[in-house]
Amino acid sequence: MAACSDILTKYFPSIDSELTDYIVGVLDSSAEDIHSTEDVYDAVGDMLLELSEEGTGEDNIRDICLEMIKALNINNDSKVTERQKLNAPVHLKSMAEDFNQQSEESASIWLARKEFNTVVDSKKLEKAEAKSKAKLEKRAEKEDKPDDCQIGMATASQATNRREAKLDASGMNRSYDIHVENLDVAFGDKVLLQDADLHLAVGRRYGLVGRNGIGKTTLLKMLSSGELRIPSHLSVLHVEQEVVGDDTIAIDSVLESDLVRSSLLQEERELTATLNSTSPSTLDGRGSARLGEIYAKLEEIEADKAPARAAQILNGLGFTPKMQEMTTKEFSGGWRMRLALARALFMKPDLLLLDEPTNMLDIKAILWLENYLQTWMKTILVVSHDRLFLDSVATDIIHFHTRRLDYYRGNFEMFLKTKTEKLKNQQKEYESQKQYRDHIQVFIDRFRYNANRASQVQSKLKLLEKLPKLTPIEKEPDVILKFPDDIEKLSPPILRLDEIDFYYSPDRPIFKKVDISADLDSRIAIVGENGTGKTTLLKILIGELDPVNGIRHVHRNLRIGYFSQHHVDQLEMNVTSVELLASRFPGRKVEEYRHQLGSYGVSGELAMRPVASLSGGQKSRVAFANMAMVRPNFFILDEPTNHLDMETIEALGKALKKFKGGVILVSHDERLIRIVCKELWVCGNGTVRSVEGGFDEYKKILEEEFLQQ
Repeated sequence: MAACSDILTKYFPSIDSELTDYIVGVLDSSAEDIHSTEDVYDAVGDMLLELSEEGTGEDNIRDICLEMIKALNINNDSKVTERQKLNAPVHLKSMAEDFNQQSEESASIWLARKEFNTVVDSKKLEKAEAKSKAKLEKRAEKEDKPDDCQIGMATASQATNRREAKLDASGMNRSYDIHVENLDVAFGDKVLLQDADLHLAVGRRYGLVGRNGIGKTTLLKMLSSGELRIPSHLSVLHVEQEVVGDDTIAIDSVLESDLVRSSLLQEERELTATLNSTSPSTLDGRGSARLGEIYAKLEEIEADKAPARAAQILNGLGFTPKMQEMTTKEFSGGWRMRLALARALFMKPDLLLLDEPTNMLDIKAILWLENYLQTWMKTILVVSHDRLFLDSVATDIIHFHTRRLDYYRGNFEMFLKTKTEKLKNQQKEYESQKQYRDHIQVFIDRFRYNANRASQVQSKLKLLEKLPKLTPIEKEPDVILKFPDDIEKLSPPILRLDEIDFYYSPDRPIFKKVDISADLDSRIAIVGENGTGKTTLLKILIGELDPVNGIRHVHRNLRIGYFSQHHVDQLEMNVTSVELLASRFPGRKVEEYRHQLGSYGVSGELAMRPVASLSGGQKSRVAFANMAMVRPNFFILDEPTNHLDMETIEALGKALKKFKGGVILVSHDERLIRIVCKELWVCGNGTVRSVEGGFDEYKKILEEEFLQQ
């Protein structure tokens, strides 16, 4: 049987080990009834045909069956045809087409098992099935773990262009464009992409957009990990992990990311030390020549300008000169993520993959990054929920939906207009086709039993059969969020801080003499650079922190709904969303919990899934539903958009606008601020000040600061 396994691996290099075991198991359990090549073909031929490349005939598969029967030491008098080797990589996309009809026990969409009319020993087959079932149960246990444990479950297949593969193997491929064709991607038992094409042209900046949980991050990780085959000479960098905290200085951490420069400088130091320690009579001419080559190379890559460029990038991302000299271990996780972004920008990879880069940045840093990326000469693929960021950066939009990728030229605003127009035209065409079909069907139904019109009816039936398949336009469902509207009205003053001082250390005050107030009509956005105390101010407002000096005034009937990203992180992961609400607000009917979750887009099957299996955006919606269970009349929200897709952010903005209570919002999402807020508070230099002119005036202030730097 080991020989049969080797034969399968030889002719089908991409075959899964479990599928190999299954085929060998079928042959083993049927050994007593196999006497000829035809018997082997009857047992496993259909499966081998599915594994082979398109166009492979039955004769080729019978040749493989003959080789297997020889390996089984069974005599065969059948004629042998000339064997044709199957050199092309196996493309398994066709095996996913019947995904919805698979057995629940299938371990993966690529391994859907077919029924075979074989005569087998039932006891042996039961033993083989038991082993297979045990493996599947193990895999099912893994599938129940949180998302970050499941990334290894993502699988992909793609078509291979033989010409490009040969060029790549020979090292002659000099193209910087990326073409991945007939791409299938699955995550566990969920099909993410089917028969899709990914095309990235050098120098273009692509925005990848789509709903939460559709697979955008998975696609980026597959590109960066090598799961998808792209030209091997391309350098790919995916900014997803923060820099490790150690004793390395921040600016050195950025400089060290350029491995070519670092290795040349190291070699230059070693050669210089060697030449300086060698007597003139024994100087090595080759060492001197190599030193000259190194100097020429360093000049070519402008190594002397690197420190200034690294400092410029760090400064743009919010690192002051003092912070640039701090060790990486002194920074929080958010700042180390900024360092990772700085290293990526400094390295200038051929393909830069960015996943929600604005999440870690304040508005000032976002504006700088927009300007910086507009001059980027290589290829970028960015996932972002910030539509104004995509308007500024993207030259193309890739729309990820319904297991396919659609391409649009232009930024996000142009994409929305083009997509809307495209859907309108498709709907008109659909309605026109349907009307034409209905007209023909009316004629058929009217004269179906009229002998004089029989030939015409037959003609119409044939015409109806020849018409293209009528497919309704697939529209993504609208996202709707509903906050409570039957809130208790309160008379001012509602929430006020008088002469507030706050600090953790007296020599480093965060706030001095702060006077602010808000009521149920307030729609306030709090902005400012990271580290200026925005979250601290919110915690003082909700009463989580007590001021050192001054007084916090709050209405006795005020009910505050507070949202922060920590609330998402602190959700119980091993229970369903319904069970989570029931544990925190016991004594209510299940229907009430489900209705509450449904108001925030967590409905149907989603509400009964473990929280760990939900996407980041879906977890945020659960956190919103949990926050609103107390029916608050005032919302205080700290960066609520970090894991939300654009449609949900738009829905959140509309819901907050309709909300009858007060809103104080900390956000770097310009779009959300413009939808919701009427007033802007700026934190900085120990104060909180209101900006007349709102967000436009604040942007002007930041732009002036850029010009002064």
